[in-house]
Order: sequence, then C-alpha cells, then structure tokens
Amino acid sequence: MQEKTVIQKPTGSRFILNFAAFVVVIAGMKAASALLVQFIFALFISVICFSPFFWLQRRGIPKILALLLIILGILAIGFLIGTLVGTSINQFSADLPEYEKLLEVKTALVVGWLEKLGIDIPRDQWINSFSLKGPLNLIGNIVGGFSKLLSKMVLILITVIFILLEAADFPEKLRSISINPDISLSNFAQINDNIKKYVGIKTLLSLATGISVTLWLLILRVEYPLLWGVLAFILNFIPSIGSILAAVPAILLSLVLQGAETSALVTIGYLFINMIFGTILEPRFMGKGLGLSTLVVFLSLLFWGWVLGPVGMLLSVPLTMVVKIGFESYEDTRWIAILLGSGRQKKTI
Repeated sequence: MQEKTVIQKPTGSRFILNFAAFVVVIAGMKAASALLVQFIFALFISVICFSPFFWLQRRGIPKILALLLIILGILAIGFLIGTLVGTSINQFSADLPEYEKLLEVKTALVVGWLEKLGIDIPRDQWINSFSLKGPLNLIGNIVGGFSKLLSKMVLILITVIFILLEAADFPEKLRSISINPDISLSNFAQINDNIKKYVGIKTLLSLATGISVTLWLLILRVEYPLLWGVLAFILNFIPSIGSILAAVPAILLSLVLQGAETSALVTIGYLFINMIFGTILEPRFMGKGLGLSTLVVFLSLLFWGWVLGPVGMLLSVPLTMVVKIGFESYEDTRWIAILLGSGRQKKTI
C-alpha cells in the first residue's frame, strides 16, 4: 500500500495568492464604498450604543423603550450640532469671497516688501499659495463627505436599530457557527472593548479640544469661534493631520481680519491645546491597549481614506484595530499583527 504524499505549495506561491486575494477584496470594497461606508458607520454607532442600551435594560427598561431612548439620543445630538453650526457655515460661505480678496491684498503687500529687500519671488504663485480656497476645499471635502453620510441618516438609523436588536443574540450565534467558540468570543469582546475604549476617550478629548478652541477664539474675538470649535472636535478624530487641518482656517481668518499678532496668538493657542490633549493626555489615557504603532496609524489614515473616503479617515484607527485583532486570531497571519503593533511583542508558544 502506497503512502499518499502531501504536496505543499511553495511559500512564494502562497504569498502571491494571498496578495491577489487582498487586492481583489480591497478593489471590491472601493467599488462598493458608498454602501459599505453606511454599514460601517452604522456598526460604529451601534458599538458605541451597546453599553447604554444594555445598561437601560439592566435597569428594568423594556428593550423597545430602551432602543427608542437610544435613537432619540442620537437624533438629539445630530440636531444640536446641525443647529449650532449650520448658521455659521452659511454665513462663512457667503463672506468667503470677501475674505479671500482681503488675504490677497495682505499677501501682495508682503510680496512687495520682500521685493524691496531684493528677494524676487513669483507674485501670482505666492498669492495663490496663501489662498483660502486650498485648505477650505480640503476641509470642505472631509466635512462634506461626513455631511453626505448624515443625509442618509434614516437608512443608517434603521441599520442601527436592527443591529441593536440582534446584539444580545450575536454571541450565541457566533458560538454556534465557530470552530473555536472561546477564541471567537474572546476576539469579539476584545474588538468591542477596544473600540469602545478608543471612541470614549477620543470623544471626551476631542470635546475638550473643541471647547478649549472655542473659548480661546472667543477671548481673541476671532470670527465664527463655534464653527472652528466644532471643526476641531470633528477633525480631531483624524489621526496625525486632523488637528492641523482644523487650525488652518482660523489662523488665516484671524490674519486677514485682525493682523499678524492675533494670528500668532491663535497659532500658539492651537499648539498649546493640541499639545495638552493630543500629546500629553491622549497617550496617557489610551495607554498601550490599542497596540498600534505611530507609523501604522498614519498609513491607516491614508489607506482607509483612499478606500472609503473622508469617513474612512475618521474611522481609520478603529478599522485598523479590527484588522489587527483578526490577524492575531490565526497563526499564519499573526506576523502581520506583530508588524502592525507597537513595540516588541512576546512570542506565544
């Protein structure tokens, strides 16, 4: 009787197959990004709502009533933000052409002063470099993508409702279909805990950042302080570059309307606020639980922004955490999770 020989595919071939599968999946996600973003955003909201939803039920409130309270809370927050910021956005958009003309005049004065010193620079190119259109268009695309998503809030809320109704039964379903139920449930709990931890801490720190920016701009009497505070709150969810993008419009606007001294004070205020909340407090409260390296956080921002658009930039860290935990679940892909992680990780035997 002849023994059967097991033919193993070369490592290079396996890598090529895995890479090809990855490319196909990413291409599919990008093609279906409009639908996928809505589902991911609904899932993201649902994860945030899990704790208050189950807490209300533990207090003896029926499931349907608890769900109704959660949905009303979401609508109230959305309405409050829209009411506070909507008027400022409309007014700022109407005044934007006038602000751009004032900035061009001030930039032309600086160019003329440099030319008197013997520094020859292209006038038109220099003026265009300090136009408000560039940074505002970039910020407008990010906020616009988020606003476009919120315009489909009815569909998103319906999805959230169904996810919350199924949430209690999901662990049992996962246990039934999983080959290793304990590992699957552990991974699910880890994903849920990490996302709640990240979102909770990030929301509180972003809220503190937005309030601090609003108060500082009110003290300096910069136009539209509430708008720039809300913008700082939203863009603070974008790693690395969000706080920088949020600061640009207020700095340029203060330069146009109030001069270089006020603009410098605005810049110092933004730097100080972001240093306190972003550089000191955030790493302290986040700790090492999220387990993502700084480089991976930045690259994930670019990657998810390319795949899913502006909303992907806002959700880049939670999405990457989910991917990392998924890779940690399998021996063949654990090395990828180690590369995504921060610092050295001990080998598991």
